[in-house]
Amino acid sequence: MTATRQDAAGNSAVLGRVMRPLNSLVEKLIPSALVFAIALTFIVGALALIFTDAGPIQVVEEWGIGLAGLLEFITQMALILFLGYILANTRPARKLLRRLATVPRTAIQAYLFVFLIAALASLITWGLGLVVGGLLAREVAHVFRERQIPVHFPMLVASGFSGFVVWHMGYSASGPLTAATPDSFVAEQLGAPLPVGETIFSTWNIIACIVTIAVVALALYLVAPRDSSTVVPLKVDAREVDVEIDDAVETPADRVDASRIPTLLIGLMLVAYLIIHFSGGGSLTLDVVNWSFLGLIMLLVRSPFELIALTKQAASNVGEILLQFPLYAGILGIMAGTGLMTVISEAFVAISTAQTFALFAFLSAGLVNFFVPSGGGQIAVQAPILLEAAETLSVDPAIAIMAVAYGDQWTNMIQPFWALPLLAIAGLKMRDILSYTTIVLIASGIVFGATLLIVSM
Repeated sequence: MTATRQDAAGNSAVLGRVMRPLNSLVEKLIPSALVFAIALTFIVGALALIFTDAGPIQVVEEWGIGLAGLLEFITQMALILFLGYILANTRPARKLLRRLATVPRTAIQAYLFVFLIAALASLITWGLGLVVGGLLAREVAHVFRERQIPVHFPMLVASGFSGFVVWHMGYSASGPLTAATPDSFVAEQLGAPLPVGETIFSTWNIIACIVTIAVVALALYLVAPRDSSTVVPLKVDAREVDVEIDDAVETPADRVDASRIPTLLIGLMLVAYLIIHFSGGGSLTLDVVNWSFLGLIMLLVRSPFELIALTKQAASNVGEILLQFPLYAGILGIMAGTGLMTVISEAFVAISTAQTFALFAFLSAGLVNFFVPSGGGQIAVQAPILLEAAETLSVDPAIAIMAVAYGDQWTNMIQPFWALPLLAIAGLKMRDILSYTTIVLIASGIVFGATLLIVSM
C-alpha cells in the first residue's frame, strides 16, 4: 500500500475519499504561479475589451505603462521573503529549531507544536514562517525517528504549512503595511496612510488571530492519525545540512571578511535607527519591517563570509516571485487605465450592503488568490477595487484591507504555490497533505467570515 493510500486508510479515510477528486485536479491542472500571472493578464485584458470602451491598443499601452508601477513595492516584498529565509537559516536560528524539535513527546504534541511555532513565526514575517515550518517539521520527524516513535510525516508537513494561515494578520502583512506606507498606491487612493493600529494591531484582528490559531489547532487534533499502523514515517533524513561557508583566510582582505565586526556594526546601527524611528513617533511600514530583520540578521551572523553564503542560498527562492510582480503591476495598469476597476467596483457594490461587503470581499479575495498566489500581488490587483467599493458603501477601509488579507491567507491552504518548495524537499505531493490543509481551510474560514460579519455590524 502506498503512502497516500495508507493515509486514506487511517483516521481520515472518509475525508481522503472525498478529497481525492480535488487532489487529482490540483495535481493535473494547476500550472505554475508564473503561468497563472500570464493567464490573468490576458483574462483582464479581455475583460477590459468587453466591459469598457478601451480598444486593443489602449489595453496594451496601459499594460506597458503599468509594468513599472510597483517597482518599489516589488523590492519590498522580495526582501521580506529573502530576509526571512536568511534569518531562519542563521546558525542561532537553526540551533534553536533543533532544540525545539526535542520538545514534543508524542505524535499529537508534535503536530500541534509544529503548527504553533510555524504560526508564531508567520506572524513575525511570512518568509520566516514558511521556512521555519518546513525546517521544524523535518527536524521533529528526525527526532521521532531516532526515538522510534511513529509520527505521520505528511501531517507533520501539513501542520508546518498550516501555520501560514495567519501570516497576513501579523508583522509582515503586506496589505496593511502597504496601506500604512506613505506614498504607496493604497495610501494615495485613500488620501492618507492607514495606520496599522486600525488593521493588524486592532483589537478585533488580534482576537481573530488568537481564535484562528486555537480553532485550527483543535481541527488538527481531531483529524490527526492515531492508529500507528496507518502512519507514514520519514523514510530518509530530509534535513538540510548547514550552509557551507568558504571562510579560508589567506589575505588581509579575507581577515576582514571573516571578522564579526563589519556585520555587527551595521546591525547595531540599524537597531539604533529603529529606536530613533519609533521613539520619534515613526510608524510600522514595509521598509521598517525589512530593516528590522536585516538588523537582526547582521547581529546573528558571525561574519560577512557567512552572510554571503546565506545570501547565495536564499537568492534562488526569490527569483520566480520577482518575475511575477511586474505582471501584477501590468494587470493593475490595465484595470486602472481602462476603467475596468470602476466597472467591477460598481458591480460589486450592486450585490453588497455595508453589512455583507466584508464577507463578499473576503470570499472574492479567496478566489482571486488562486490566480494571484501572492499577498503583495493580490493587494496590488484587488485592493483598489475593493477600497473604491468600500468608499461607496461607507465601509471602514481598514475592514476592506483586512478582508483581502484574510482571503489571501485563507485559500493558500489549498493553493499549492507556497507549499511546493517544502513538498519537493520532503518528497511529498500536494495530495499527501491536502486533506489536512483543507480541514484548516474550513476551520479558519469560519473564523475569518464570522469576524468580518461581526466587525461590520
